[in-house]
Amino acid sequence: MMRNQRQEAILSLIEEREIETQGELCAALAARGFSVTQATVSRDVKDLHLFKVRGTQKRFRYACAAQSEGTLSEKHRELFRASALTVRPVGNLVVVKTLPGSASNAGVAVDELAFREVAGSIAGDDTLLLICESTEDGKAVAERLLAVIKG
Repeated sequence: MMRNQRQEAILSLIEEREIETQGELCAALAARGFSVTQATVSRDVKDLHLFKVRGTQKRFRYACAAQSEGTLSEKHRELFRASALTVRPVGNLVVVKTLPGSASNAGVAVDELAFREVAGSIAGDDTLLLICESTEDGKAVAERLLAVIKG
């Protein structure tokens, strides 16, 4: 329970302000009443699939996939729309059927979305397979990809 609350606080903090280091994150969590070590924060950063992006004033900051999902370029959106024919969740997997020879291109577009629920992907000639963490994650990813197709 405490882990989930702490991770929610981390996501809230990195959305509210630019946090560049795990030390800054530890201090911000302490200000919110969480007693954490840098090692704990390091594990949380890994669990949440946080990454660094360029912030303001030549600094880097932590970000999560949810914050960057909107940054998929229009070129990649068009590429996915043009190549994807169907998107279907199957348990914790998402099967994307594409035009022949287009699965790899669709995979690049999905990689740009950086969904934290997607553990990995495999592209064949006309099929892209996304491996998600859970059945619920598979359904959520499929819904978001269908939204990209619909524009």
